[in-house]
Amino acid sequence: MRALTVIVAVPVAALLILFAMANRSFVAVSVDPFGSGNYAFQMPLFLVIFLAVMAGIVIGGAADWLRQGRHRREARRNRAEMQRLELESARLRAQIDAAAAGRAVALPRAEA
Repeated sequence: MRALTVIVAVPVAALLILFAMANRSFVAVSVDPFGSGNYAFQMPLFLVIFLAVMAGIVIGGAADWLRQGRHRREARRNRAEMQRLELESARLRAQIDAAAAGRAVALPRAEA
């Protein structure tokens, strides 16, 4: 698995480095939607692109996490139910063992 990671990661890192070297020129970045220029600054183009990609990854991850909330809630509920049933099973086994130690256990008859 590590070899596969290295085989993929090294070329991707090399491509990112080449991309950054090819796009070093500075561009004006403005965060003012009305264009008055008060909130503009200069940064390298590759940095603008990398930051935009990282922001997309974070926003997409947050949206996915929010969308999966009901599945996590259901999993928590199922875990709690499983723990409750395991405790009940252990309690019933202990009752059967105690009854078997004292006398024979009469099993309930199946209804027809």
